[in-house]
Amino acid sequence: MRIYSSRYLYFSFLLILAFACGKKEESCELSDDILGQDLTLKIDRLEQDFFSAKSVEEFNYLLEAHPEFAKEYLQMDLYPSQDSLASELLAIHQDSAMQILADSVAGSFPDISDVEHELENAFKAIKYYFPEFQVPKVYTFVSGFNSDLVVTDELIVIGLDYFLPPTHSFQPELPRYMAERYDKPYIVPMIVLAVSARFNETNPADNTLLAEMIYYGKSYHFTKAIMPCTSDQFIIGYTPEAIAESFANEEFIWSHFIENELLYETNPFEIRKYIGEAPFTDAISTKAPGRMGRWLGWNIVDDYQFNQDVPLDVLMAEPDAEKIFRESGYRPRKPNQ
Repeated sequence: MRIYSSRYLYFSFLLILAFACGKKEESCELSDDILGQDLTLKIDRLEQDFFSAKSVEEFNYLLEAHPEFAKEYLQMDLYPSQDSLASELLAIHQDSAMQILADSVAGSFPDISDVEHELENAFKAIKYYFPEFQVPKVYTFVSGFNSDLVVTDELIVIGLDYFLPPTHSFQPELPRYMAERYDKPYIVPMIVLAVSARFNETNPADNTLLAEMIYYGKSYHFTKAIMPCTSDQFIIGYTPEAIAESFANEEFIWSHFIENELLYETNPFEIRKYIGEAPFTDAISTKAPGRMGRWLGWNIVDDYQFNQDVPLDVLMAEPDAEKIFRESGYRPRKPNQ
C-alpha cells in the first residue's frame, strides 16, 4: 500500500475534519470556574530595559532587580563577578547587529497583550487541574538567537527573536521544517507543552518506543486540555494538511508499527526514527511527517482518557505506559469513520 495516495480519502477526511472542528469550536471554551480564578499575569518585557541601558551601573541595577533572571537565564554564577556579567551585557547590547535585531523585535512585537491573555488563561487552567502549580515570572528578551524558551518552575523567558514572522529577514539557524514552528501562535502552546513535563509521571525502567509514544501523547493531551480552542497545528507542529493526511492514513501507519513489532523496541536508534525531530518519518514514507510516534501516542492517550474517563491530573500521574495502551482500546480510525 502506498501512503497518501488517495485524493478521495483525503478530501473526504477534510470534510469530516471540518465538521468535527465546527463542533469543537462550539464547546471548546474554558469553564467559568477556570476563568474566574483570581490570577493575573504580567509579562515583563526585559529586552526594552536591557537595550536602553547605557552603562555597567545600569546593567548592575537590572541584574539586581531581576535576580532569578540573572541566575537562571543569564547564568550569572558562571561569571567571576556581577560586574563582569554587566560589562559583557553592555558590549553585547551596544553591538550594531544586536541593536538592529532588537529594533526588529520591537517592530514585530509592539504589543503582546494577546500572548499575555492566552498565557494567563492557560495558567488558570493548569492551576485549576493542579492546585499546587505556582505561576512563574514571565519575561521576554532578545537572545541573539541563543535561546528560544527557558521554562523552569520559577521563571519563563521567551526569546522573541526566535518568533519573528516567517517572512522576516532574521531567522533562527534551524532546518526549515522546524523554523516554520517558530511563529507567534506557537509561543503559548510551546510553554504549556514544556510545563506539562513537571506533571508527566513515567516509569524510568521502561525504555520502549511505546513508553516514549505515551509520554509525548500525554504531553500533547495535556496541552490540548489546557488550551482546548487551540488548533492541533500549534500543539504538535504539523500543517493542517499533514494532520488530515495522517488521520486519513492512520490505519496504514498503525499497521507499520504492528507488522514491524515496534512498540516494544528498545534500540535508541530505532526509537529516534519515530520520535526524534526529522522532516519526515522515512521509515514509513517520505510523505509522512516527522515524529509520527508522538502523533500516534497522542491518539492512544486521547482514547485512554475518553474510554476510561480519567481526570487530567490522574492521567498525567499514571506512569504505566503499557496500562494506558492496553486500556485505551485504541484502534486506528478508518477514513470513513
